[in-house]
Amino acid sequence: MNKISHRKSPIDDINLIDAHYQNFAFKRHYHLDYHLGLITQGQQQYFYQGAKYIAGAGQLVIMPPDEIHDGQAKEQSGYRVKVFSITPDWLSQQAEDVSGKGHYCFPQNNIADQPLFHQLTQLHQQLDNPLVSQLARDSLPIESFSYLLTHYGQVREAPITALGSKDLSQLRDYVMAHLDQKIGLKDLATLCGLSSSQMLRQFKKATAMTPYAWLARLRLEHAMALLKAGFSSTEVAYHVGFYDQAHFANAFKQTYGIAPSHIK
Repeated sequence: MNKISHRKSPIDDINLIDAHYQNFAFKRHYHLDYHLGLITQGQQQYFYQGAKYIAGAGQLVIMPPDEIHDGQAKEQSGYRVKVFSITPDWLSQQAEDVSGKGHYCFPQNNIADQPLFHQLTQLHQQLDNPLVSQLARDSLPIESFSYLLTHYGQVREAPITALGSKDLSQLRDYVMAHLDQKIGLKDLATLCGLSSSQMLRQFKKATAMTPYAWLARLRLEHAMALLKAGFSSTEVAYHVGFYDQAHFANAFKQTYGIAPSHIK
């Protein structure tokens, strides 16, 4: 049985997830935020950047924004994970404070470092504890993620994924501005100065996803952010372009394994 809990932390740019995934498999997808997963029990297997990986208890899995990956349990008993969902802007600010540059990457996506794992596990619990002082909750994330950036981060300019006359980030900005509207392949192709067939081929080659799957995920990622900001499921369905609330709720649960009404 899958047990999943999404909730806000006292820091606006950090959200928390606790989950036991047993028979739930994530199809290939991406996030708008950094997802840092602490495997506390069992093993997770996943595809990332053309290779397959296995992460077990005591390991940290880092998934940067826009990177295509999947995920599922390796064994029937499933795996348990604690996840930090962190906005790129917040982590970029920490990187700039540490190195003087906000552009960085993590060459390792799977890290076995017991002191770091223990520190981040404690941080996850402390951000959930109302008895921890506000000053501590403000300071502890900076300390923990500064250690991660110092020991495992690497300064690097953000890669640009070209699509005709535009790049993927420009395409995402356009889509985000029109998320409540119908968006067709021809609309995206025209924006990029390509034919529909060129757009489809270049997009799939660049992202390993179809434009339709990418757009659907973008809608649901934005929906998750709106739900955490306190919008109702009905409001969110309208804002992200679903034609009715029931269709939205079904797509959301299939994607995240949890109903929109359970997001805190």
